[in-house]
Amino acid sequence: MTHVVSEACIRCKYTDCVEVCPVDCFHEGANFLTIDPDECIDCAVCIPECPVNAIFAEEDLPKDQRHMLALNAELVQLGWPVISRRKDALPDAEDWKDKAGKLAELAR
Repeated sequence: MTHVVSEACIRCKYTDCVEVCPVDCFHEGANFLTIDPDECIDCAVCIPECPVNAIFAEEDLPKDQRHMLALNAELVQLGWPVISRRKDALPDAEDWKDKAGKLAELAR
């Protein structure tokens, strides 16, 4: 199993989760983080670090976010770079953190 970053991360990109990951499985896009399913060891230390509750264990992924499992894997394959150090969230993250249905906002 793996962990999955859901739509809640889009346009926020808080990076608190990346510093606690023991295997550096997070990858960074312009406005989203993704988890490499082949690298994730299912340790779950990232889940409580996310201030917008965007990370789920695969088996706990809400039904309306199931598409994010395949999307996380796809985005890693695009060559998004690994991120292992915390950075500031996006400038307007606070404006986006409670919004739902942000998939159209994803910058590839």
